[in-house]
Amino acid sequence: MQKEKLTDWYSSWFDTPYYHILYKDRGHKEAEAFMLRLTHFLDLKKNDTILDLACGKGRHAISLSNMGFNVTGVDLSPSSINFAKQFESENLKFRVHDMCLPYPQRFQAVFNLFTSFGYFKDEADNLRTIKAIKEELKPKGHGVIDFMNAAYVIKNLVPSEIKKVGGIVFHIKRYTAEGYIYKDIKFQHNDTDFSYTERVKALTLKDFKAYFKAAGMGLKHCFGNYQLEPFDEETSERLILIFT
Repeated sequence: MQKEKLTDWYSSWFDTPYYHILYKDRGHKEAEAFMLRLTHFLDLKKNDTILDLACGKGRHAISLSNMGFNVTGVDLSPSSINFAKQFESENLKFRVHDMCLPYPQRFQAVFNLFTSFGYFKDEADNLRTIKAIKEELKPKGHGVIDFMNAAYVIKNLVPSEIKKVGGIVFHIKRYTAEGYIYKDIKFQHNDTDFSYTERVKALTLKDFKAYFKAAGMGLKHCFGNYQLEPFDEETSERLILIFT
């Protein structure tokens, strides 16, 4: 039985090929459409610099670079960055980096997308990440966090499901406990049993406002979906925050 430690689940699970198999159907077209809307809303210009925090294999970063922006994608997973490096170009770079720490460059915008926040065992790392984003921004730059709407997710939680992807049968269970949303993932491959647990803090708009205040930043806009429509705690699937 392969069992990861919950304390650092994101650094182990995200670095396996199975993570990318399970989530391989995440849409590139949707990501590209969201990036077009977001960069237009922020009035970003060609050749402006963007940092994609927790970029994974680079789907958002690649879309942004294709739009003409100068993009740096960073992620804690060496395997994801190694994969993404095949797409590097003059205006697209990928690096292994811990987003809790300031990246040694300043950007017009810093994006943290698709619920790539709230993973940390030490909750103080959430605030450290916001403070790092502040240091990474140029004057008048914008930070963007695309998070889940925790209230909506909890209300619509699917307790269990079975998904077959790439010839692997994933048994998934979801539940909440002590302010976190958990997803247990079990499967077998090559006669070996695997078990991983995802854990994300059920952060609310109020929580993020407190982080921004503590970091000396302020919330400017709040949207509830990738069409950038107003946020509603009851009905919105996403919590998209723009702050400076």
